Amino acid sequence: MSRISTASTIAIAAFMMMPVAAHAEGSLAIFNWGDYISEEMVKKFEAKYDVKVTVDTYDSNETMLAKLKSGITGYDLAVPGDYMVEILIKEGLIEKVEPNTFENYKNLEPQWADVYWDQGRHYSVPWVWGTTSFTVSTKVYKGDVDTLGVMFNPPDELKGRINLLRDVNDVINAALRYLGLPRCNENPDDLKKVQALLTELKPSVKSFAYESKELAESGEVDLAQIWNGKAYLARKGRADLQYSYPKEGYTGWMDNLVVIKGAPNLENAKLFMNFLMDPENAAMMTNFTGYANGVLGSEKFVDPDLAKAHEYRPPEGAPKPEFVKVCNEKVIKLYDRLWTNFLK
Repeated sequence: MSRISTASTIAIAAFMMMPVAAHAEGSLAIFNWGDYISEEMVKKFEAKYDVKVTVDTYDSNETMLAKLKSGITGYDLAVPGDYMVEILIKEGLIEKVEPNTFENYKNLEPQWADVYWDQGRHYSVPWVWGTTSFTVSTKVYKGDVDTLGVMFNPPDELKGRINLLRDVNDVINAALRYLGLPRCNENPDDLKKVQALLTELKPSVKSFAYESKELAESGEVDLAQIWNGKAYLARKGRADLQYSYPKEGYTGWMDNLVVIKGAPNLENAKLFMNFLMDPENAAMMTNFTGYANGVLGSEKFVDPDLAKAHEYRPPEGAPKPEFVKVCNEKVIKLYDRLWTNFLK
């Protein structure tokens, strides 16, 4: 499920439904999450380079991976999450285009240069980045929100009023942090502790859904596991919501722009990569999605209300977000079994 803004317009929705164009000169085909690209930014790129951009969509990193492995053709760019970039490199499914040599690479924030999924940025550039935590109604719950205890050991007023993301890794990684246990964990005793914690929590959970923003904003739930950009949008509709930066830690993530192996419009794909690292263009993406972009100088173009929002970036004193690497096959199978038992 994408971590995108739901504040789309009819125009951008129609834009997203366009089929991938024929491989005519002056075109660019992007394979992306739904509703996850600034139409304003795309139009600017089209006008500058006389290139027609089309977008086709997927609903998960795994769906995108499966389609690329099946041999699907016609796409130039994709927008995988951090761990998925590492997988795509190992699978030989993306081009080594050396974006670290592009003109606008100088604008990249230094912290995003030597990332675990693409050290030195030989394959990818940042799309946007954010965090996964939870938001809670401060009218309903008056205590400290910056602890995972609120979610995993909820007070009476929150019981039955919780939505968890229907995502095995987001839930299990949060549970491991709460218990003080390492991630990518295959220790049987540790996983028994996680299973016990989740079993005890389940009666307090009202729903498992990706629509956290809608559920929290509408008052259907009072605590929702959520991505920071959607938490910002939910608070605009329900002012008593507060996004948590738990003292035990929380997940960080970055979506990235990569060139698909055999891209029919390789040079246009490179142009778009470089274009995205321009501060003003990166800010268009931030203003549309609600997430930071990793490009120096872009902040002066970001909507002031968003830039000062509690949800936008971790505040001073908060733990740093944890970027969790992809786990091995054994751990993935153990987590899937644990998750299946939890949802029964």
